[in-house]
Amino acid sequence: MAKRPFIPSPSASDSGLDSLNVNPLGEKSRTLIERAYLQLRKDIIDGELLPNEKLRVEHLKDRYAVGAGTLREAMSRLVSDALIVAEGQRGFRVAPITMADLEDITNTRIHLEIEALRHSIRNGGQSWREKLKVIYDELTSIEQPIVPERMEEWESLNARFHSTLIEGHGSAWTLKLLEMLSRHSERYRRYSIGLDQKGRDVHAEHEDIFINAMAGNELRAALALESHVRATYELLKKSLFNGTDVFSR
Repeated sequence: MAKRPFIPSPSASDSGLDSLNVNPLGEKSRTLIERAYLQLRKDIIDGELLPNEKLRVEHLKDRYAVGAGTLREAMSRLVSDALIVAEGQRGFRVAPITMADLEDITNTRIHLEIEALRHSIRNGGQSWREKLKVIYDELTSIEQPIVPERMEEWESLNARFHSTLIEGHGSAWTLKLLEMLSRHSERYRRYSIGLDQKGRDVHAEHEDIFINAMAGNELRAALALESHVRATYELLKKSLFNGTDVFSR
């Protein structure tokens, strides 16, 4: 049998691909996916996209100014964040909200966040305390009281305050999990806005956490943080008991 002539297969350089730097998506595609992901995430947390709402790619791709493939990729990332539910061949839907889910989120967050705060107090050092004071002072300047036109700024500072509290922990996995749980908590907190919160002083809660953390009092700081994190769950639970359908507003 005659031998076939040897034809070398194209190398990475021949095909225009760097063998050490293959990037099938491309920088532009990754940027579009990230932008769509962040916009979708914000709209879900803010309640612009409602719990259980069917996410129709053909309708939403114009809203977010991206292609269908880019939008599906962004939605798949949000499935990993548990903010979107994949329904097999039927597409995607916004994750539902329930009191049982909020209770689970709250209890898990308290368990992880208190332990992370304790580690920060023990190991954070002076630089951690200085950073915490800076963000606390910024937060204090706009939350006495919180005015509607500065709510978005407050949300950002509040998130930074909580993330700084646990920054000295050192466990990347704990911080990543708490970041996700905090987003889910924020989604529920939106439903507590406008409910009767007589007797609650959010700034006083932050102050209690801050003072005890700065003083190195682990127990008092942990108790203050637990009470603060649990407040949204207790408020929604009380409102439901009193007949308010909090999730339909």
